[in-house]
Amino acid sequence: MKALQGAPSSRHPAEADPRWQALVGGPLPADQDFVYAVRSTGVYARPGAAARLPRPENVEFFASAEAAEAAGYRPSKRLPRAQRQAEQAERIARACRRIEASEQLPELTELARETGLSPYHFHRLFKAITGLTPRAYAAARRAQRLREGLERGGSVTDALYAAGFGSSSRLYESADGLLGMSPGDYRGGGARQRIRFAVAQCALGALLVAESERGVCAILLGDDPEPLLRDLQDRFPKAELVGGDAAFEGRVAQVVGFVEAPEIGLALPLDIRGTAFQERVWQALREIPPGHTLSYTELAARIGAPTAVRAVAQACGANRLAVAIPCHRVVRHDGALSGYRWGIERKRQLLAREAAKPQP
Repeated sequence: MKALQGAPSSRHPAEADPRWQALVGGPLPADQDFVYAVRSTGVYARPGAAARLPRPENVEFFASAEAAEAAGYRPSKRLPRAQRQAEQAERIARACRRIEASEQLPELTELARETGLSPYHFHRLFKAITGLTPRAYAAARRAQRLREGLERGGSVTDALYAAGFGSSSRLYESADGLLGMSPGDYRGGGARQRIRFAVAQCALGALLVAESERGVCAILLGDDPEPLLRDLQDRFPKAELVGGDAAFEGRVAQVVGFVEAPEIGLALPLDIRGTAFQERVWQALREIPPGHTLSYTELAARIGAPTAVRAVAQACGANRLAVAIPCHRVVRHDGALSGYRWGIERKRQLLAREAAKPQP
């Protein structure tokens, strides 16, 4: 029976809250975002979630999902998936900004606490979204700051301390992996580095192959040789670029042969320079056999970062070792061809050659 107007109210105090009215179908409070948690189930949700109305004495309101989780509640499985993913991505984005602004990597427990998650859940979610652990992400950002500092032309000492290296010895121990050369050489645009190169013609057009002391550092495709050479010069503006000798022509012939007959394989020493995440993607690309393709989503899942699809696509686009790192073997989820650094038509031709059975 409904209470008579003017009679003493037996309602629970929560029912007088405007947010409760939103739960029972009323309008949402103006300019007020909130979640509600249910003590009896230990979960929280947003108003409008398809769930049975809880008893008012079991309801607790919070200004944000983070506040609810800090109080020990977990998200309801009825919360729309897209909404959960957006909230999770925002939390990890805040953690990334926190890492980028810190000279030293904050403690995992500190990062987790600031995002309202347990350390285990935070670590797992961070890796799923960024493709890296918090420590690896911090190292990649530090390497990027180092490269940017050296490219501005400042001293190596200033660049290493600005990037967060505690000492020059730590920098020089890791410089080869981070930069592919000494910090001084990188600062000088590759000065004192000797890079051999040669241009050839293949079924896909012009082909430039370049090799440093560490291995093949560039395989570029195009319509004309001139833009390919300019691309190489832009990457190593002060390196000594030397036309390949007869011995180096053998390297070029191997690459041309692989383009023409992918089934023969390509076993060359490679000088791969990228971030930790890029190198994970590139290694996974090298494991895709000729004649097979993966979608960007499948590739992201293969490296253990299922939600980092966009970052995977960006890593494919940053690849400078055509065919050796076969980013052409990645397609859209529906099998359609997507962007390719050296042109969609070349991608189509490469895949067609790999799909064709070798002639006896």
